[in-house]
Formats: sequence, structure tokens, C-alpha cells
Amino acid sequence: MTTVHNTTPQYPFTAVVGMDDLRLALLLNAVSPAVGGVLVRGEKGTAKSTAVRALSALMPAVDVVGGCRFACAPAAPDPGCPDGPHEPGAVEHRPTRMVELPVGASEDRLVGALDIERALSEGVKAFEPGLLADAHRGILYVDEVNLLHDHLVDLLLDAAAMGASYVEREGVSVRHAARFLLVGTMNPEEGELRPQLLDRFGLTVEVAASREPEQRVEVVRRRLAYDADPAGFAARWAAEEEALRGRIGAARELLASVVLGDAALRQIAATCAAFEVDGMRADIVMARTATALAAWAGRTDVEEEDVRQAALLALPHRRRRNPFDAPGLDEDKLDRTLEEFGGADESADGEDDPEPDGPDDGPDGGGPGGAPPPREGGPQESPQPPGTELPHQQEREAPQAPEAPEKSEPEPRPQAGAAGERPAVGATEPFRTRRLDVPGLGEGADGRRSRARTAHGRTTGARRPRGALGKLHLAATVQAAAPHQHARGRRGSGLVVRRDDLREAVREGREGNLVLFVVDASGSMAARKRMSAVKGAVLSLLLDAYQRRDKIGMITFRGAGADLALPPTSSVEAGAARLEQLPTGGRTPLSEGLLRAHEVLRVERMRDASRRPLLVVVTDGRATGGPDPVARATRAARLLAAEGTASVVVDCEAGPVRLGLAGELARELQGTAVTLDELRADSVSALVRTVQGNRTDHANRKAA
Repeated sequence: MTTVHNTTPQYPFTAVVGMDDLRLALLLNAVSPAVGGVLVRGEKGTAKSTAVRALSALMPAVDVVGGCRFACAPAAPDPGCPDGPHEPGAVEHRPTRMVELPVGASEDRLVGALDIERALSEGVKAFEPGLLADAHRGILYVDEVNLLHDHLVDLLLDAAAMGASYVEREGVSVRHAARFLLVGTMNPEEGELRPQLLDRFGLTVEVAASREPEQRVEVVRRRLAYDADPAGFAARWAAEEEALRGRIGAARELLASVVLGDAALRQIAATCAAFEVDGMRADIVMARTATALAAWAGRTDVEEEDVRQAALLALPHRRRRNPFDAPGLDEDKLDRTLEEFGGADESADGEDDPEPDGPDDGPDGGGPGGAPPPREGGPQESPQPPGTELPHQQEREAPQAPEAPEKSEPEPRPQAGAAGERPAVGATEPFRTRRLDVPGLGEGADGRRSRARTAHGRTTGARRPRGALGKLHLAATVQAAAPHQHARGRRGSGLVVRRDDLREAVREGREGNLVLFVVDASGSMAARKRMSAVKGAVLSLLLDAYQRRDKIGMITFRGAGADLALPPTSSVEAGAARLEQLPTGGRTPLSEGLLRAHEVLRVERMRDASRRPLLVVVTDGRATGGPDPVARATRAARLLAAEGTASVVVDCEAGPVRLGLAGELARELQGTAVTLDELRADSVSALVRTVQGNRTDHANRKAA
């Protein structure tokens, strides 16, 4: 079920405890849908979905043309509606819909499906609407939006930008309006969102579970009460819900009267410029958000506090430069910018104030035009419904991206009892790497690394449909139907097509892989400059994996064993954090690292057999510790090679005398060996061998 029906009462929005920023962002979109939606980022179990689903009950009801599957407005129906043209008639008054898009939804489920058989044989555009049609003039909610497949993200981007959805199948096309409020939730630990979709969300908020015992107690108390009696719990909050619904309606009425003065516009433009956000969408979203904030506070003028709050909601996700940068704003810098560009516009004679404003000279009371109402006192203390006050913005710090410190101080001595362990060092600046492919042709999830049969890409052939018809191969379909036209009694110009004639296109594109890093953190790698370069290389490969939509995992080996530092995940940010904290020192248990990789890949193969792995071993090739360490490492490498695991060995050996041990390891793995210099995409050194080429060389040597 994707469209939410109120068979069981939703958890009331006003009963949500805490989460001031989230409630405010959702309410501002209810007041002004033009703000552009909300992205909710936070750890699991923080009631993100509960709050979003509760919003639909607060949205004003809409009038639609009776019987129209595309929710056309009676006053201004879509002239291109597939169910049109609409004659004046019955009007249906219904609640605002909230439609949920499942992560695993197909393209046809999202945009709708055309009956190709009827289109070819009868010339009829038989169209079954998808979720975008259901969400028109409502809310489209995507839980775990960061896990959405790339081709669905592209369709969402197009619909959000154009306000319409286009479905085309071999020259047969259907268009319908699709304007919706986009709300997404995600757990950053499971991977980041593509920048193109990230920018489409008007506002973003970070949520986390409260650390206050009293607030946590209240959360549990209310949830248990709701689970025991949903209808009774909803009834107890009905008055608060109605009051909040009325305030949303009043703010909507006031919105058109709100004046966005030149001073506020200058502050908005200066803030966006100061934080170096790309494009002009941030300025527009900030202006709309500040206007909605003023209407929500019952004012007709935009004040500096509105601009500040708008910046905290609209800019954090737009100032990121790479996936390792944490979202957030420097609030001190924001305050300095607002002070510098504030308060110099509104003199009647147009003269500029030579000095920026100091303390706020406006009214600070609680009446109209004054400061926003105070924050509620607690879960049960507020005399007004929770969520009806303008929440106070909590203090937040913007974590900084990991830097690459250039340290010249002497290397610290190992600590006593630490088995030669050395403290972690920073990584050098990441660089663009060469693409490393898995050989052969896969069938995994869409991505940008290795060749695969996918739903998108260049057409390489045709086949009978497996289940529902995907992309029609028109020429192959006509070729299959042509010999049977006389027997089927064809008359006229129409082609008589049967279901057995249909052929779908076989396409070749790129897939995402599981990139498993096995990183040598032993004493032989512990020289500070050397380990910094190694970390920089792995960081670069992590960034490449993010851009190519891979899953990643990381194993480190040092001392007496190997650790799974990062279980396979889509979060390269988590991988970068683990890498930055990685200490070094001790012996080199290479065999343990390879055996641990074999076990991790075995488990992942059971979970998702279609996602092919790429093993990246970062080492100088040395093997020490334990009985016969070199022979054990060789056997472990051959075990991985026997299972067909594609591998790359990044040779980190340094110095004038090189033993070539990493190259020997690559040969045992039947993989490729590249140096740190050769890993760079702009390297002018010897041509890097691909994984496929190296495996071919190995096969030729074996045959000889």
C-alpha cells in the first residue's frame, strides 16, 4: 500500500515530543508549499517517519474534478490531462493525499505504465497512472531516500523541476501534471544523497534522540498510550490538532500580505554569497522560507530573525563540497554576515546608514510585530499545543571535514604496552583516481563502475519479457509479429500484435559494486609521510566509490589479526571517519586480512548475489607474524582467486630498493598491481593495466 488511508488514526502531530526544527520545517511547508519540501536526516528510531506521516492530517483538504485520476483542480483543470477534457460537473472534496514511494519501486510504478500491446494494435493510449499522479497536489514521501535507485532519482528530479511527468514508450507519450510536496527521510550512516537531489529539497533538518531522561520518558509514555488505544489517544489530542490546523490556515491567508523588504533581501543574498552556495536556488528558497516564517509568527514584515532561521534550514545541505564534508553552518559567521548587511534600508529618504545595526531596535514584546513566541517549556508544560510556537533554534556546531595536516614535528615514540602502536596520522589531499572495473558482464544494481545488463543504457539486443514488459524493442516486436499477419486475418493498416510477439530491449550500462578495502596498518606502513599518502589514496578511492554508487567495506590488519573496521555499507562518510582514526604499528598478518576478506565476501554474496565484489588490497606486500606467514598469505590469495574475486593490489612499497612483493601478491590473486602514482587518473607514468587485462595475462602464462 503506497497511498496512506486513515483506517487507523495517525499519531497526532501535536503529540510529537521535541524535534523543534523538524516540526517547524514541516509546518513551514504546510504554510507555503513553494518552500520546496524537507529532507530529514537522522539516526534510526528518532520518529522521523512518524512526524512526516502526521503532517498529512494537518494539510488543508483539496477540491478535485470528480472521477479524474490525476487530481485536476475544478477551477483550473490541466488542459493536457489524460482523463480530460473535463466538463463542468461533480466536484470531490477530499483530504490531502500522502503517497509513499518504496525504495524498491519500479519505474512504471512511479511514473505509470502504457499498455504497449493496445497502443500498437489499436492505437489507444491506455495509461495506468503511477505514484507521481497520485501525489499531484499532495505529499510525496520517500523513506530512506538515499537508497533510491539512480533512475528513479532522475525521474523525481525531472518531475520536481517541470511540475509534470512524461511517460514515453517507442513514440507513444503521455503527459500529466505532477506538483507535490517532496519529503524525504534518511539515515546518513547508510549512505549520502546525490547532490542533484539534495539541492531539490528546500529545507533540511538533523534529528537525534534526546539525551534528557524526562523527555525520553514522555516519548515512551505517549507511544505506549497510542499503541494501546490509537483512537482514544487521537481524540485526546483532537483539540490541539484543530488549533494547529487553524493556525496553518491563518498563516496561509496572511502569506500573500507579507512584505520581503530590501534589507532582508540583501541579508539573504549576502548570506548565500558568504557561504559560497552554488546557483540561485538557495536565495529563492531562503526568501520563501523567511516569508513563511513571518506569516507563521503572525507578522506582515520579514525580520532579521526570520532570515537567520531560514538560513539555518535552507543552507546546511547546500554548502557541502564533497561527501566527507559534514552539513552545518558556522553560526558565528552567519551572525556577522547578518549584522554587516542588516538594517540599512528602510529610511524614508533612501539614505544609507553608514554603520551596521547594533542591538535590535525593534519591538521585543510578545505583541504583533514583536519577537516570536517563546519556546515551549517541556513535553507537558506548554499551555499551547506542541508545535504551535516558533521553536528556538538550538546551538549547533558544524563538524569540519578531515584535513591533511602537514606535520614536521618528530614522530612520537610508541607508548608502553601498546605493542608498537603509533597514533593515527591525517590523510593527504584526495585526488581523482582511475576507474577500476570488475571483469565480465554483471546484472547488479545500477551504478557507474562495471559493465552490466541494466534497465538503462545502450540497447544490445532483444528477448522475450521476463514478467512485466520493460523497455519495448519495437523492431524485434514487429519482426516477430510480421510472419503471422495473414493467419491472424489482418485487415487495414493496423498491425495485429499478440503478447507472444512482444520483445523487450536488452540494455547494457554500468552497475555499482561492493568495493572491499583491505588496508595494511602494520609497522612496515607506519612512516608518517607514507601512511598519510596511503590514507590519501584510500580516501580518493572512497570518493570514487561514492560517485560510482558502490557499497564499501574496510578491513584493516596489523599486530596479530584483522578487524572489520567498516561492515559493507553505502556510507563513504563512515568509511572516511574510520580511516582517519586508523592507528598503525605491529606485525603484518597479511594472511589474516585476506582470510577475513574471504569471509566477508562469502556473507555478502549470500545477502546479494547480484552485486559483484572488487577487492582492493592496500599493502607493500610484506607478510610477517605467525608460522610460515608468506605461505599462509599465498594460500589465502589463491583461495580468493579460485572463487573469481576481482582484485587490485595498491603497491605502497617505497624507497630505492623494491622487493616487488605486492606484485607477487597480485599475481597470486590473479588481479592487478598498481602503484600509488599509477592510481591517479592524471598520471603520465606507465599505462595502468585493467583487471580484465591482467587476468588475461595470467591465463596466457598459465597456458604457456
